[in-house]
Amino acid sequence: MQNRRNFLKQASLMLAGGIVVPQLLTSCAGKAKPTADAAVGAAASTKRIGLQLYSLRDMVKDEGIQKVLEAVAKIGYKNLEAASYDDGKFYGLAPADLKKMLDDNGLKMTSSHLSKAMSKDKKEQAEVMAWWDKAIEAHNQLGVKYMVQPMMDYDEKTTTLDDVKQWCDYFSSVGLKTAAASIAFGYHNHDYEFKKIGNQVIYDYMLDNVSKNHVFFELDVYWCQFGGANVVDYMKKYAGQFKALHIKDEKEIGASGKMNFKPIFDQMYANNIKDWYVEIEEYTNNDPLSSCQQSYDFLNKADYVK
Repeated sequence: MQNRRNFLKQASLMLAGGIVVPQLLTSCAGKAKPTADAAVGAAASTKRIGLQLYSLRDMVKDEGIQKVLEAVAKIGYKNLEAASYDDGKFYGLAPADLKKMLDDNGLKMTSSHLSKAMSKDKKEQAEVMAWWDKAIEAHNQLGVKYMVQPMMDYDEKTTTLDDVKQWCDYFSSVGLKTAAASIAFGYHNHDYEFKKIGNQVIYDYMLDNVSKNHVFFELDVYWCQFGGANVVDYMKKYAGQFKALHIKDEKEIGASGKMNFKPIFDQMYANNIKDWYVEIEEYTNNDPLSSCQQSYDFLNKADYVK
């Protein structure tokens, strides 16, 4: 599962020094459509299963966001996380136009991934913060709860703890801005945050060095485990700092047998975490929409998912 991580790594190089790139458009060209029985079952479900729209990035590109929203609503997903913000628009649409599409399909965009690199240059810092001001205005119009940065610059050979501290300070400054619009600002991990710089685990350092009142963490459970860490242990140790989760597997949720989701959901509910999003990056049959259906069905049938 290297697609998104490699994509983000390439994007981070473009972002260095405060350079703007179009927001991270995120997931998959679909072929199969949900069956009628699946649609009926989805309609009857009271579970609010969320989806990160990176999971259908190619379908967004090939068929447009409206077709994607119609498809995920038919499957039964309720809450969505966006992955295509750029210059005041989402998926090329003004916030009000996208919100109408969401409303028409009984969906809510509760979260959004977007990325802007910090800059060490004082003049560029003002430009970066102006970028965030515009982004906050657009996200406020859309009505999201969360704005989440899904990456930071990292190089295993050159990144220092001082570099990480600067990112933490930057995130805290952005979080102070979003809070003024009643939007929480968060950071989403990959696996590299569980590496060490010296004797210090990067993720632990970040958790300890951001402003806890202004930055939360969206824990990607697959990348956490892939990085060699224990998901439940992190949720217990840093209970107050996680507001959302990415529920992820190697491909479709539950298909690999490597992820034990029950204790993760049990701890999620114990922590009173209410927001979580399925994210699928690779697909068994190269059929993203079918993979989204399979993942939904697995979670909808799981008795530990409320």
